[in-house]
Amino acid sequence: MKILYKNKKIDVNVRSVGLFGRFSGLMFRTKETSNLLFEFNHDVSMAIHSFFVSFDFLALWLDEKNKVIGWKIVKPFTVAVKPKKRFRKLVEIPFNNGNRAILRFFVGKLNFCEIPRGACPF
Repeated sequence: MKILYKNKKIDVNVRSVGLFGRFSGLMFRTKETSNLLFEFNHDVSMAIHSFFVSFDFLALWLDEKNKVIGWKIVKPFTVAVKPKKRFRKLVEIPFNNGNRAILRFFVGKLNFCEIPRGACPF
């Protein structure tokens, strides 16, 4: 899927989640799992958590046109993370070598080993 951020586009491979996937997300998976796409029929305002997720991931909140309206690096076992605006889609991108270019696109040229509390994924 093409995602728009700061007037630039990036192609992100995602796997749409079904009903069960909406409840489990990245829980009990390894960091090598697919990027997950959660789609909603209308704009929503809900928090996500990272209980039983043992790795950092990037959460991207999108509008109906795939424009990023918010993003956050989510650490393992975080109680609640919520964007300031309502959203239509959520993409969860695990920190792994396959997502290195995507993570740099959003986070910048950050040395990933300096991210607090997280182990260096690269």
